[in-house]
Amino acid sequence: MTSQVDLVLRGGKVVSPDSVIAASVAIADGVIVAVGADAVMPPARQTLDVTGLHLLPGAIDVHVHFREPGYVHKEDFASGTAAAACGGVTTVFEMPNVIPPTATPEALGLKHRLAAEKAHVDFGLYGLLAEDNLDRIDDLVAGGIIGFKCYMGNTFGNLPSPSTGAMLEGFEIVARHGLRIALHAETASIMARREQRMVAAGRRDALAHLAARPAVVAVEAVSRAAILAEWTGARIHILHISSADELAPLRGAKRRGVDITGETCPQYLLLDAADYARWGSIIRVNPPVREAHHKEQLWAALADGTIDMIATDHAPHAPAEKITNDIWSADCGFPGVETQMPLMLTEVAAGRLTISDYVRLSATNPATAWGLYPAKGVIQPGSDADIAVVDLARGDSVDDAALHSRSRITPWHGRPVRGLPVHTLVRGRLVMKDRMLVADTRGWGRSVHPLQHMPAAAPRHTDQTTAAIVAAGATRPEHAA
Repeated sequence: MTSQVDLVLRGGKVVSPDSVIAASVAIADGVIVAVGADAVMPPARQTLDVTGLHLLPGAIDVHVHFREPGYVHKEDFASGTAAAACGGVTTVFEMPNVIPPTATPEALGLKHRLAAEKAHVDFGLYGLLAEDNLDRIDDLVAGGIIGFKCYMGNTFGNLPSPSTGAMLEGFEIVARHGLRIALHAETASIMARREQRMVAAGRRDALAHLAARPAVVAVEAVSRAAILAEWTGARIHILHISSADELAPLRGAKRRGVDITGETCPQYLLLDAADYARWGSIIRVNPPVREAHHKEQLWAALADGTIDMIATDHAPHAPAEKITNDIWSADCGFPGVETQMPLMLTEVAAGRLTISDYVRLSATNPATAWGLYPAKGVIQPGSDADIAVVDLARGDSVDDAALHSRSRITPWHGRPVRGLPVHTLVRGRLVMKDRMLVADTRGWGRSVHPLQHMPAAAPRHTDQTTAAIVAAGATRPEHAA
């Protein structure tokens, strides 16, 4: 190899899900071309000394809300992806609960244009699966989406939850395309009834939010979604797993061969109900931070593969929208895309998981589940040069005021961390260097699509789909012209 490359990262430690090796990395035209001993690296236009640092595949956060269009006082693609870049996150999947919702090809096209103009990192866009847009699913797929989002429970934006009948029909349609459906798996009717009863009784304390959403709402929803996926052959993903209770239906579905993946978030691993006393309405998020006993079982589920990945549910709001003595008036969620890696690397330092475990959960597994592997999620020749260069020994504490999100209010403020991303590369370009955002990378991010790497679609019971029975009715003799 003699031709000149664009960049060589010299002297680092390259991390995979299985190993940590001392190696340099050569990059040309945004792609990794060599990983190995520094002596065999090709000549380079630029080099970066990363001696003593670890090179991780950039994190892939499959669950963020960047609020554009419609709520840009909370966040937009520029600020949200700046936060991602500074958190070692190189690809984000953005949710459809904006104005207008990403439910039509026209709304999707608008969001694609906004993201392409502003994003510092690569992005995938979810299309909405709802009661009233099933006739637009094929068009959304053609417009270029990472997958679909279905709200089984209410959250910010108050998008109506589809009926189970509409979910089944939507799963039937999406199963033909082989894309994954991400599910907010909480049962809307249970939560609405309990909240209504508590409001009437005068409960407005922070813990009332937890009481309105007991773990059974997730158990029921995960079980129902898994049954529909098993029947239709749809691929599904359970978002923000918060309770030990929902692990049983998740494990059961996996044993039955359902193509189901799941994520949890730092807030469910590191916080618990005792933290409401300190943070009050700031901690309000859907699903809620739960009682302490759930945390150990979530960690165990990450270790045994029941939960496949770490995401954040990055959900920014203005401080005035978060701080209130009436929990029901506080917007749900808080930023997380910039703090996820330092928080989880702190757990690596504490021995809770290894650095290879973290790479598997934050990069390789998301890339695989969403059809992006091996272009993303791994540091090897032929892959995109999406790399987080981290200093595992570097300590700091989370400072809300220093975050790049427009929403600078979290339950992480003041929390000590050990292990920080110091440089972030997206397709070979530095978007964060020496802990500082590289300003001229706005618009560098591009849309990612899974279809070329997803396994072939495997729809089931196709003779009994809604489309099939409607078509059969139209051809019966009594309907003939």
